[in-house]
Amino acid sequence: MDVPEGFEPAGFTPGFLDHGGPYYLGAAADGVRVVGLRIMPHHINYQDAAHGGVISTFADVALSHAVYDAERPRLAPSTVSLTVNYLAGARLGDWLEARVRIDRMGGRMGYTSGGIWRGGEQLASMSGVFAFRRP
Repeated sequence: MDVPEGFEPAGFTPGFLDHGGPYYLGAAADGVRVVGLRIMPHHINYQDAAHGGVISTFADVALSHAVYDAERPRLAPSTVSLTVNYLAGARLGDWLEARVRIDRMGGRMGYTSGGIWRGGEQLASMSGVFAFRRP
């Protein structure tokens, strides 16, 4: 399936993320980081919609990537808290964008929030807290 212009394969570490994606990184604008996901057959549940676990994993991936990418050298965030509020469903073929803000970077914790969008429609709101150790 096609990927919108401005997005490149994320190339996340092999393993679990290979099953949830593929994920794509888009250009950040105004401090908002963007991660993309095309809903494919392996994301669909028995109601022909994207499984809620796909959406929550997408939220976790996007929020944690913002913390990972916030500093150099890069951080290794671990999820402490993840909240996802489902507002509407996604269907096969939908292009989703997770738009993420870093609300605060503390000494050992990062606080993030944002939403998952299909075009102009918000499908979910999300927030996460991530622990990390600086090198």
